[in-house]
Amino acid sequence: MSEIHLQVNNLTKDFGGLRAVNNVSFEIHGPELIGMIGPNGAGKTTVTNLLNGAMVPSSGTIYLNGQRIDGNKPYQIARVGLGRTFQVTRSFRRMTVLENMLVPGMALHTTANRKDVGKKAWEVLDFLTFEHQANDYARSLSGGQQKLLELGRLLMLDPQIIILDEPFAGVHPKLMEKIYEYINTVNAQGKAFILISHDMDTIFALSKRLLVLDFGSLIADGTPEEVRHDPVVIEAYLGEEDEEDVPVVDVYHMVEEGEI
Repeated sequence: MSEIHLQVNNLTKDFGGLRAVNNVSFEIHGPELIGMIGPNGAGKTTVTNLLNGAMVPSSGTIYLNGQRIDGNKPYQIARVGLGRTFQVTRSFRRMTVLENMLVPGMALHTTANRKDVGKKAWEVLDFLTFEHQANDYARSLSGGQQKLLELGRLLMLDPQIIILDEPFAGVHPKLMEKIYEYINTVNAQGKAFILISHDMDTIFALSKRLLVLDFGSLIADGTPEEVRHDPVVIEAYLGEEDEEDVPVVDVYHMVEEGEI
């Protein structure tokens, strides 16, 4: 596998008179584990949609391992090594878990042998300790299990860069711990991650680097410790310049407790 290099240059997306993403630039080198955070409406999902080809940028470029990918279709981008999950899971609800796993494997390699794809599907299900539900229909799964299935389907594509959009939302704490472990394991195997989550405890614990968006602009890029005490980030969350000593992770606790 080639060295992972994602290069995002001055990425911009306009919707009429609204600029949802404003000249965002960053790079990923190797199997980094990156969190992307920001207030609601900051542009996180739009950036994700631009990265995976669901949207075409108004301006700017995206290169993956030297190949320009902005403007390509999502399936083309998936084939060159970048895959994503969705905040609202998109399983084939009338198909079994195993059948759901086979779809991306067969779609990625149209000439693939079904037996080989099936073997890989069982390997991924075994890795996710999900094989006991292989014959269950997707519609019968809990919200957390749906997240697990979507992660499994993404692993069938064997991407170099994995974008997980709210992977912990609505997930039982025990299953959340499992997903946490799977992310660390896959990352250790050489895959890069971009995690988008409102679970600040998890995002700060998992990520080695954080990208912070606000009103479509990238306002911070650094380690969790740097971001936690960045006055610009704190002002973006609180809207108060005199609250510089309040860490971002504590801001989320205050919101959850109804204090702000």
